[in-house]
Amino acid sequence: MNTLIARAMRLLGQRDHGEAELRRKLMTPPQPFTRPSSYKARQNKEAESTPKPKEVEEICPEQVEQVIAYCYQHGWLDDAKFANRYISGRSNRGLGAQRIRSELMQKGVDKETINEALENCEVDWCSKAYDLATHKFGQPLPTDWKEKSKVLRYLLYRGFLQEEIQSIYRDFED
Repeated sequence: MNTLIARAMRLLGQRDHGEAELRRKLMTPPQPFTRPSSYKARQNKEAESTPKPKEVEEICPEQVEQVIAYCYQHGWLDDAKFANRYISGRSNRGLGAQRIRSELMQKGVDKETINEALENCEVDWCSKAYDLATHKFGQPLPTDWKEKSKVLRYLLYRGFLQEEIQSIYRDFED
């Protein structure tokens, strides 16, 4: 149990995690470090004398649940705070709400928490889309159909909504 708490603290110390992501990582047994086989071939004498690696012990799901509860009790784990921080970080990297929503769902955060976090975030998605488009395609933004479709595809891939993309041409005209 103490080793699981130590692993959870180490994982949460490296970066934020959602509950489902932390649970998945804790359920995966840690893999012991082994040297590559090419190293052992060169060090043949040492390879024969080194002890065999220990067998990996099974992790009990009840213990993982206790560790998750312990993390909640101490305020180390909170899906709402995780979602808020994740949205802030990913939006600063130029991703739109749809892509961030998809990534959070893959990480196991529930829809209600994601929707609430996206509603409460103070990100102006239209200006983010405009800044990203002008950074990538220059200013003024292309107006011919072929180049405009490249901007559209790029911003859709980055996770921006169709309305936000249309607004960069409508609301930011020079």
